[in-house]
Parts: sequence; structure tokens; C-alpha cells
Amino acid sequence: MKQISYKVLILIFVSILLQSCQSDTVKVPTQDGEKEISTDELLKTIGESYVYGYPLVLMDLTKNVTTNAKIPHPTKSIAPINQLGHYRKFPDHTLTAIVKPNVDTYYSIAWFDLKQGPQVLSMPATDRYYLLPFYDAYSNVFSSPGTRTTGTDALDLLVVGPDWKGTVSEGMKLIHAPTNMVWMIGRIQVNSDGDGATNVREIQNKMRLVPLSAFGDESYIAPRGEVKKEYKNVIPVKSMETLDIYSYLNTMSELMVDNPPSIADSAMVRKMAKIGLVPGKPFDFYADNFILRTKLGKLPEFIHNKLHTRRAEPDKTLLQNGWMLVNDGIGKYGTDYLRRAYIDFIGLGALLPEDAVYPNCTFDKNGNRLNASQKYQIHFDADQIPPVNAFWSLTAYNADEFLVENDLNRFALGDRDDLKYNEDGSLDFYIQTNPPTEDKMKNWLPIPESGAFYLTLRLYWPKEKVLKGEWKIPSVDLVE
Repeated sequence: MKQISYKVLILIFVSILLQSCQSDTVKVPTQDGEKEISTDELLKTIGESYVYGYPLVLMDLTKNVTTNAKIPHPTKSIAPINQLGHYRKFPDHTLTAIVKPNVDTYYSIAWFDLKQGPQVLSMPATDRYYLLPFYDAYSNVFSSPGTRTTGTDALDLLVVGPDWKGTVSEGMKLIHAPTNMVWMIGRIQVNSDGDGATNVREIQNKMRLVPLSAFGDESYIAPRGEVKKEYKNVIPVKSMETLDIYSYLNTMSELMVDNPPSIADSAMVRKMAKIGLVPGKPFDFYADNFILRTKLGKLPEFIHNKLHTRRAEPDKTLLQNGWMLVNDGIGKYGTDYLRRAYIDFIGLGALLPEDAVYPNCTFDKNGNRLNASQKYQIHFDADQIPPVNAFWSLTAYNADEFLVENDLNRFALGDRDDLKYNEDGSLDFYIQTNPPTEDKMKNWLPIPESGAFYLTLRLYWPKEKVLKGEWKIPSVDLVE
């Protein structure tokens, strides 16, 4: 048999490639049978669907990791479904399940599966700031009980799913969830390690989460959970990048059954249906077109590259002295799906601005990227100290947005620390890898040994001047 020459093979390949390029329509299976659609529209819709479903898939993955336990962990906020998990100490650099963790509060966290029935979360009376934000499966805060909204008296919260119909018992506050998957990320103010080990631990011990059917039954014992090996070493936000497009979209489709899109999402739902992406139905489209198939395979990488770039290179026109302080559209995103995906990418579980704002810094005063090879300083004038009703802190994160490992285990500084103020009431922070001189040690915030890093300033229960944009954040200055 005569062998085909290398040149002929190249010509055949090029011919196929050109044929693929010329094909600008494709048939997709829908509920109404096969429909023809342009490849451009298909790619655009799948890209928009990916962004729309980002919080849904990330929330589910985070749930799988943080409920992967037989019983609640004694010190970390890991617990089976419909059970409370408590942090009994501040997180450190080893926490990678959640990006940008705070070291101001102890977390008390629960994942709800409301298909199993209504649950009751009880909170004891307390004398301090706390909040219990509830997130739907799309990462929107739909309820935020706590000191700011409900005061400090004892609470019994009846948490029910979207299809629940029933009567609320006297003395209970109804939390009607729009989805069956719900995440509650409770935060309780901690003033010191000793305060956390005594007062906050006592508050956590008095918190309770039980099915409505077991409310008031002191003998109730929660069922044991299941541990799955595949979730043991997973970092959710990183694992998202490795999910192929078909696994991603099919996971999303399955999750939308128990976690229905809102009425506001109707236009997006119709758009997805046009390409056969329907809740509960497998997305089994296969592209014969070589170029289209290649582009679909590269789509997750393309979108994540865009997210990484936006984090590393934010829009400088929106910066205030190198800080990104955006109060609008956080916690409740409406149909701004790209913003929602980006916020979840950099910090899943963002609070409502009324509860907390998180100015993030990427650049120094001169507009240069923060880099650990340099030394920096922040100076707050006396009238520029963060204005809050509760408390505030400054935290450093490494390039992956996890806490920075250091010998002092000092991950943040704030108004509850023994800071050294200047004689005029102003305040300076020293942000560098190695310790400063002894007189500056109280105000030293360690950063990584090398590479990029980020700063986050947290203002809990901020005052109106913050929410209205009247407060100006000082710049991060390079120390020559």
C-alpha cells in the first residue's frame, strides 16, 4: 500500500480545519427537539451560563468539603449537614477551604439541606456584636440576623425551604430560604485569645441547631455524617479551575433542581434553555466542529484567566488611594452575574455593606503592585481612624489570598489590639516581611517572604460616612 506523505497529511488536516472554520452553525438538543444555532451564540451563551452558575457550583463544592465529617470538629467549623461547626480559635495560614478568612471573629457555620425539613437555629442572649448571615445557593445574603438587625436578645430562627408552607410558632423568627441549599456563616466578636476561650466559647456552646421536629427535645442526638476521601484535600476555589465544561454544566443543571433560579433570572433561564441547558436535564451536546470543541474545552481556563487578571489588575479608575472600596452590589447581586462570580472568586461569603465593608488594596501610593520584597507604611490621621459601630481590622494575605505564615502567628491588627498610637492620636502600621525596630513591633503586620500580597481592611457595622463614601482611606506608602 502506498504511504500517504507528510505533506499530504498536512493538507488533509488544513482542509478539515478550514471546513471547521467555515461551519458557523450547529444543532443543539433542546426540550423542543434539535435547534440550529450559530457557533458564536452558542459559545457566548455557554460562557454566560458558566458565569451565572459559578456561585452554585462553588457553593456546592465548598459544602462538600466543609461537611465532610462524621461529627462536628471540636475546634474547626466543619460539621455534617444541618449541624453547627464552631471555630474555637482564630484560623491561621493552614485554612485553605475559604479564601480571605477573617481573624476578628470566631466562625459558627452550618450548611442546611432544607429538603430534609425545617431546622431551628437558636442563639443565646449576648452582650456583644455578632451576625448570622444566611446565603442562598447563589451566594446572595437573604437574611442577616444579629446585633445590628435583631439586637442581642435570645433568638430561635425557624429556617425553611422554598416550598415550605406551615405555621410559625410564637417566639420564633421565620427565615424563608429561596433555595434548599443554604449556608450560614455566623461571626461572633472576639476581643482576645482569652476572651475567645471563655466568653465566646460559652456563647457557641449555647447555640443549637436541630430539626423543627426535635425542637425542645433535650435528648435529641444528631445523626452521624459521612466522610468521603475525594473531598479530603480539596481547595474549592482552585478545584473550580480543573472542572471540565461538561462536568461543570451538568453539576450546575442538577443543582438548579433543588435550588431554583429566581424570577429575576428568567431571561437567563430562557437563554440557557435555547442551548439545551435545563435544570435536571443532562447537557449532552457534543461539538463535531473541531475549533468549537477546542474553544469549549478551553472556556473554563479562559474565564478563570479573566478573573485572575481582574484581581491582579483591578480598574484603577475605581481605586481610592490604591484601595478598592465598592459598597454597592455586594451580598445581593441581582442579575449582575459577572460581579457575583468575581466576588465569590476572591472571597465567597461576602457580607452586606451594612454589616461589614472590605476595602482591598493591591497597589501602593504610586500605583505599583504590592510586593513583599518592599517595605510599606500606612498612616491614619486621628480623624481618619476607621469609623465603625463595632470594630475594625487590617489583614494581610498572600498571592493565593490565604493568611500569611509568620513566627508571631499575627495575621491582622485592629482596634482590639494593643496598638501604639502617636501623641496626636494618629496611627501607623508597618507592613513588611522582617520585624521592624522594637518601638514599632506592636504595629507590625507581617507579609510573605516574597511575591505579591493583598491587604484587606475590615469595618464591621460601618458608620454612615463609610456607606456614603465620605470616609477616605489612607494610601499604602512605600518605605524607601
